Amino acid sequence: MLRHVTNRILAQGLRCPAPPAGAAGAARMYHERVVDHYDNPRNVGSFDKNDPTVGTGLVGAPACGDVMKLQIKVDDESGKIVDACFKTFGCGSAIASSSVATEWVKGKHMEEVLTIKNTEIAKHLSLPPVKLHCSMLAEDAIKAAVKDYASRRAKSDGTPETAPIKKAADA
Repeated sequence: MLRHVTNRILAQGLRCPAPPAGAAGAARMYHERVVDHYDNPRNVGSFDKNDPTVGTGLVGAPACGDVMKLQIKVDDESGKIVDACFKTFGCGSAIASSSVATEWVKGKHMEEVLTIKNTEIAKHLSLPPVKLHCSMLAEDAIKAAVKDYASRRAKSDGTPETAPIKKAADA
């Protein structure tokens, strides 16, 4: 519904944001990857938050109003992330960053996803400097989801959290 309204208002969807004040007609275009992930977001949705194999990361940027929820589903045996999903309230760059993050974490071990940096997401999407906070949110959401999963697992197993995961997620 929101996308339909946005498309009607902007005639062609969210493709060209308004130029900053004083930019004398200079228009910035979103990179085709941002547009693709905005128009066709991957892995939108949510998992049952009470599922012990799910970790949830909820992060936000008060300055711009973007809020991102990223969830991972982990195979307890292998420690691999078998599925991921997101819900994001924000601009096209925030939605695209969330979508890319969910694609990149699937099939990887939790320690491995903690090495995903916002700069890699920003480079992949060709985000302009004014939109780098969106990729930072995605990195923070990944770390928060891993930390949440590790703490849930520790509580259910009665074992201490895995030190490398907790330490990396706190970084």
